[in-house]
Amino acid sequence: MIERIELATPDRRAGSKLNLEGLTKTFGAGAEAVQALAPTDIAVTEGEFLAIVGPSGCGKTTLLNIVAGFETPSGGCAVLDGRPIEGPGSERGVVFQQGALFNWMSVLENVAFGPRACGVAPDAARESAQAMLEKVGLGGFVENYPYQLSGGMQQRVGIARALVNDPAILLMDEPFAALDQQTRELLQEEVRGMWRETGKTVLWITHSIEEALFLASHIVVMTARPGRVKAAFRCRFSESPDLLVASTPEFTAAKREILGLLRSESEAAQRQESMI
Repeated sequence: MIERIELATPDRRAGSKLNLEGLTKTFGAGAEAVQALAPTDIAVTEGEFLAIVGPSGCGKTTLLNIVAGFETPSGGCAVLDGRPIEGPGSERGVVFQQGALFNWMSVLENVAFGPRACGVAPDAARESAQAMLEKVGLGGFVENYPYQLSGGMQQRVGIARALVNDPAILLMDEPFAALDQQTRELLQEEVRGMWRETGKTVLWITHSIEEALFLASHIVVMTARPGRVKAAFRCRFSESPDLLVASTPEFTAAKREILGLLRSESEAAQRQESMI
């Protein structure tokens, strides 16, 4: 249920929601320079869920930060809906590995912060935030503060905050990596349901092959640093209504194929770390 594809064909670029063309990133200069991303070409079309997997230090988060507008590329360009990305914007909703919530604000205030920053009247912002918190199952916790919530509940708040502005694309940087297995699997099911319901375009960073296969419509495998696309796949497991699809022989075979591609890159990444 996976097949290899090219993600930067002319046809895909012509209809792309997000277009990364020749994207590179180098940190530092001279003898201290470290190239995080080699020229990277990816086109994501409307409504796709693209998961990016790769070894530690391969530039996955750097790529997401460029799309989020938190980093500027050293070369190439990132274009969303035909416009170059030149900084953060409300059309991109971001969820981080650690919730990055404002601990001095209530859950409701955290989610209402985005709309208010965009000029929405306070009452309307709180109404939108309340509705979004109801959708993620936290309607009864609006007056709580982040430190009063479990890790999984904090990530639900982060997802609600990312969705409340109705962004054009969701950017998710290993949002469930710090959670326990049961909570992670539950939230994966909820995210898959929300993606089907909203039809949002999603860029998802993960170390977990299983998570990528379960959630994504497309998967990119990155090389060790400097990161570039090693392989790309169309994936159909997310279309299955069976939440136990991960236990099927087809899922196991797909995991084995991607793991085989990643093994040599992980070994290369370990060699790089040993030289630091």
